[in-house]
Amino acid sequence: MAGHSHSSNIAARKGAVDAKRGKVFSKLVRAIISSARAGTGDPETNLKLRYAIEKAKAANVPKDTISRAVAKGSGSKDGDDWEELAYEGYGPGGVALMVACLTDNRHRTAPDIKHLFERGGGNLGSPGSVSFLFELRSVYALERKERDEDSLTEVALDVGADDVELDGEVAILYAKATEFLPLKTLLEEKGETFLSAEMAHVPLNRVQVTNKEDARRLLKLIAALDENEDVQNVYANYDMPADWIEELSSGS
Repeated sequence: MAGHSHSSNIAARKGAVDAKRGKVFSKLVRAIISSARAGTGDPETNLKLRYAIEKAKAANVPKDTISRAVAKGSGSKDGDDWEELAYEGYGPGGVALMVACLTDNRHRTAPDIKHLFERGGGNLGSPGSVSFLFELRSVYALERKERDEDSLTEVALDVGADDVELDGEVAILYAKATEFLPLKTLLEEKGETFLSAEMAHVPLNRVQVTNKEDARRLLKLIAALDENEDVQNVYANYDMPADWIEELSSGS
């Protein structure tokens, strides 16, 4: 168990997520509709839909909103035809970025993402150029509730998580991607409060950003990518001082 904070992308963006809840909700709803449309409206038989619903629940999307999204996706198959795309590249400071998208028009999304990379001082790479630097894992961001590292390590061990990080008021538990639903259920039974719960691409190692200007440009690029309506998630392998993240995110 490693309890040291690496300035997790999820925890660092908690404030931004709170401030842009409407946009976050719309992206989660889009994922539910797309998953239901691609399979069935029954999460028991459509695992992709179940993942999308659980992720939306962890972000506190209202139940009726989730139900309407499932119904919409389960209805007529006419209309938007969404597809999942992943873009890979490098940002300022040599930081690897993976950008997960859900789009109804790849001919719009591809040049938009390329433009954001270039404007932000990064370089869009070819498929596979950085994905080998990440591993798909279950990631649960929980309210820390003043618990120390030992207490949270005990929680992680009890449910079967294999790593935990502390970042301010946030505790982040990691587990195998295949364990996402069982562990989420166990954490719910323990009364944990989720800030997010998802299967995410977690960096295998991290790049130290030691130049503050690179840090500013990197966080600005990530924020710009996050703002794009087709972008579902941005994954990065940076490590930088927590006070830089707070200062530069609030000032960007």
